[in-house]
This record gives sequence, structure tokens and C-alpha cells, in this order.
Amino acid sequence: MASPVRCGGAAGSPLIPRPPSPWKGTARVAYGALTTAAVVNNPARRQRKAAAGGTRPAAAVITAKKREIDGATEDMNAIASRNMDFAPALGTLQMAPPGIRMEERYEKNSEGLEIFWKSWLPRHGTPIKGALFFCHGYGDTCTFFFEGVAKRIAAAGYAVYAMDYPGFGLSEGLHGYIPNFDEMVDHVIEQYAFIRALNDIRGLPHFLLGQSMGGAVALKVHLKQPNEWDGVVLVSPMCKITAAEPLPLEIVGGSMGVD
Repeated sequence: MASPVRCGGAAGSPLIPRPPSPWKGTARVAYGALTTAAVVNNPARRQRKAAAGGTRPAAAVITAKKREIDGATEDMNAIASRNMDFAPALGTLQMAPPGIRMEERYEKNSEGLEIFWKSWLPRHGTPIKGALFFCHGYGDTCTFFFEGVAKRIAAAGYAVYAMDYPGFGLSEGLHGYIPNFDEMVDHVIEQYAFIRALNDIRGLPHFLLGQSMGGAVALKVHLKQPNEWDGVVLVSPMCKITAAEPLPLEIVGGSMGVD
């Protein structure tokens, strides 16, 4: 029978029947050296066991080992085996693998603007296979979405570089304002030309990686310097701006009597 519960807490408050408790379950899943623990609490079964003089059912413990990723390092497999339901594991994932070198710098460009850029390099003693230069999107910075990706690429043996365009992230300029798209592309070319001359990566393959609006930036950089780059990687790139008005502007403008 449902047990009553007092509502409101004051003397003389009406008693309202409490609905039967549903099954309550808690599960924790962790891979690698840890185990998967599943505990199911069934009130009806517990009452039957108590009436029969029994004890509460023990937790069912299931050991689950996650398969290792072929070709991945021991460090990478250790990260992949973590349970991402828990904050400490997520924090470990966001941290650089052991030995990854990171550096943040500012450089003044030819227009006198302070440009922020960051590098992620493999651990000391690891041969660098090539260099990757990131072009971020409009609502992004060189570290906001890209930080975790850069660390993984650096762990694979590549030097990774990224910059904030003028007016974006930590670079100087009116925030979010692009007075001229081609001028912004020229800023990217100028900054990355400076970085490409560094001793660590001189003579290595150089690649561009562009995401969203950064895809358009990377394409235009490559079009202006077709012989300077060994390849371009595009992730959901912006490739074209339509000449016609977007539909929402047509609807809003028409409803307000604006041509």
C-alpha cells in the first residue's frame, strides 16, 4: 500500500498518498582498469526479501575492458579508455598529452596591430613530420574550438600554428568587424609567412586547415600562394557569398515596406 506523505509541513496538513516508488537504478561505466558497476534497487523485491528474512540484494559488478585502438600510443589509449561521464576524465582529455609544447605570443603586423598566435609542438626529440596552419571561423578564435584538435595533431608529430585575425579573439582591432575580406586574408598570409620562416619547420610540408569562414580564408590564401602550400584541409567551409538577398531579409524588409 502506498505510504502517506505530509504536504506543507504544518500541523493538521492533509496527508497525500505517496505513489509507489518506481525502480531506481544507478549505473557507473568506466573502462580500462576500472569496472562497470550497476546497482538496481527494486522496492517490491526488497520487501519480499525482508519478509522472508533475507538481505538486500548485492550490487552486480561487471568488468568491462575497452579494446585498445590499433596504432595509437599508450598515452592516447589511456585517454581513450577514460569514462567521459565524469569531469576529471574530461579535464584529462582537454589537457595536452605529456610532452606537448605550447607557446602563446603576440606579434605586431605591418599595420601596427598586435596579432595573437599560438603553437602546439610535439615533445622534444620527436621528429616533426610537417606543419599545419589553422584558419578559424567567424564565431571562433584560434583556440576556442581548435585547442583540443591541435593537441591531438601535435601528439601525432605535427607542428600546429593558429592565429586570431585582427578584430577576433585576443588580437587587436574592432571586435568581429571585417572591413575588407581580402585584407584579412593578407594579414593571415603575412603572419603565417613569419611563422613558416622559423627554424623548426623550415623545409617541411606545410598545410592549411580552414573551418567555416576559415575555409574561405584558407582557400583564398592558397589561391594567392598556390606554390607555397602542400595541401589544404577544409572543414564545413564557406565557399561562396550569394549576391541575392537572403530570404529572411526579403520577408522582414517586405513586411516593413522597405525595398
